[in-house]
Amino acid sequence: MKVCLFDYHLPPGLIAQEPLPRRDDSRLLVVNRRSGAFTHHYFREFPDVIDGEFFMVVNNARVIPARILGSRLTGGKAEVLLVRESEEDVWVCMVKPGRRLRRGKKILFSGGKWCGEIMDVLSTGERVIRFSGPGGAKGLWETVGRMPLPPYIRRSPNPDDQKRYQTIFAARMGAVAAPTAGLHFTPQILNSLKAKGIQVSSITLHVGPGTFRPVKAEEVEEHRMEMEYYDIPPQAARCIQEARQSGKRLLAVGTTVTRALESSVGDEGGCTRLSGWTDLFIYPGYRFKIVDALLTNFHLPRSSLLMLVCAFGGRELILKAYEEAIKNGYRFYSYGDAMLIL
Repeated sequence: MKVCLFDYHLPPGLIAQEPLPRRDDSRLLVVNRRSGAFTHHYFREFPDVIDGEFFMVVNNARVIPARILGSRLTGGKAEVLLVRESEEDVWVCMVKPGRRLRRGKKILFSGGKWCGEIMDVLSTGERVIRFSGPGGAKGLWETVGRMPLPPYIRRSPNPDDQKRYQTIFAARMGAVAAPTAGLHFTPQILNSLKAKGIQVSSITLHVGPGTFRPVKAEEVEEHRMEMEYYDIPPQAARCIQEARQSGKRLLAVGTTVTRALESSVGDEGGCTRLSGWTDLFIYPGYRFKIVDALLTNFHLPRSSLLMLVCAFGGRELILKAYEEAIKNGYRFYSYGDAMLIL
């Protein structure tokens, strides 16, 4: 399957650079897989669009301020992006400038209050860095870290991003990118959903920077996903099982929830693999085991996330939905609008 089948043209002006004043001011394109129909809404109407036949699963991952500026011993600048923790105070990181930051080199932060020593250089180009200083890596990012806004947001993070690049569900610290489908929810919307009898369960998948990277292979099947950690609490697994047994349909809030849940399903069905690392790559031809409906943002061309959405909704229908969104001026990517596929 050619990666070019998942390409589309997006006018640069539709890439959202800022969040809207209110989370639920975002627009919502509803896609009906059976009829192929599209309807246009605002996200504040979300509780009116779905009914009590659904139950909802959200990602409670919390984004850490993972972008950290420092300096080399020579005085030159260095930038570190935390990717994933391998052991206490040891992280796999992306660094700039890569060619100057070899094994054994050190990076100083906050005038030398913290230090990062490069222990290894991986085949991916990522560095394994051991951090030392007050509070270790956590003390470092809490003091001088910046929110890791994706590269298509062409501005520096500001104080508002500390709040708006987190969902209202955010609780489990460790993600370096936001589960963006959840950014549209407000406490008022949650109250409206609960009033309709729609149950909400939380799971965790710590989103990594690979979520923003286009697939570089020519053939879809050649792509390899980066490992991401997920955790489904036993109580959430029981709630999911009971809801499905009662005939309710599972609405996954985001591709991260979808990948975590689909990774968790055992041979006999149900969420049995409740935690671990997943590199599950979902693309057209994949048979979904547990997810019945999907709420998602609009994703980059040629990305694994767009392929997942096309697997769920059908490639032709989803690309038509993207054309519809572009024609109607929807805002794209992390701070953009949403699409609900039923």
